[in-house]
Amino acid sequence: MISITTKSPYAVLALVELGRSGGSEPVPIGELARRREVPVQFLEQLFAVLRRAGVISSQRGVKGGYRFARPPEEVTVLEIVELLDGPLGRDSQGIFADAAGAARHVLEQTTIADVIEREMREAGASMYHI
Repeated sequence: MISITTKSPYAVLALVELGRSGGSEPVPIGELARRREVPVQFLEQLFAVLRRAGVISSQRGVKGGYRFARPPEEVTVLEIVELLDGPLGRDSQGIFADAAGAARHVLEQTTIADVIEREMREAGASMYHI
């Protein structure tokens, strides 16, 4: 079936924040959690999976935190969903298999960099409404 839990949306939100904050300096997980209103313990669990998969890397210590291990342009939303929630559409049949295929296509074509750009564009657009 098509199943996306809260893990994937929370992880994508945090990765978008990491990308917006980012650069070469690591960002503390508590800061990412606070900015996106994600429980820090939950985010720690999600980031542990993403770190083991090579999406992000961590640095310990006073100036510790997380950064992308690969450019956000190379990390797809589908990759995040499948790392955290398993294969999208597994065991789907009929119309549900078609729906899962469509969702897979959209998520596979969308990178974290695309989501960052979209969010910035939407935030800029909302600033000019009178």
